[in-house]
Amino acid sequence: MRMNRLTLTAAGIVGAAALLAVPAEASAARATTTSTSVTCGASGLQAGLSTKVCAEVTGDSVQLYGQVSLAGPPSPGSPWPQTVELLTGLSGQVVGGPSLGSVSGRTLFTASTVQVRGVGGTVPCGSTVRGSFSVATYPWGPVPVTVDVVVPC
Repeated sequence: MRMNRLTLTAAGIVGAAALLAVPAEASAARATTTSTSVTCGASGLQAGLSTKVCAEVTGDSVQLYGQVSLAGPPSPGSPWPQTVELLTGLSGQVVGGPSLGSVSGRTLFTASTVQVRGVGGTVPCGSTVRGSFSVATYPWGPVPVTVDVVVPC
């Protein structure tokens, strides 16, 4: 008889642990279903290249990135584009609020699309985030492209 009580007690503990684990698993599954939306501003021509800035929004987190690609395919018979050193600048801020940071530096570009990342953060829902991206190389100066995105509630 004593063995049966011990077995029943152990079974009860295992059952209670399983019931307690279910809500944690359910909330973990709910947390991973938050979708990411990407909004990009209009493309621009800078330094003979096509550029744009985009915002990835996941919940209240915003990450900005700038993208550089060829403005179009090389003309038939023309040589493959040479590697170009670009001066890039990416910045972001909450409109009427704090900065989300900025990064600038040198980026080597040949013909493959290149992304510049490193600006973002947590933003209150309902806020508008403005991102700006610019590219320069001699003799072309920077002509920033922008994106504005509202963080949904």
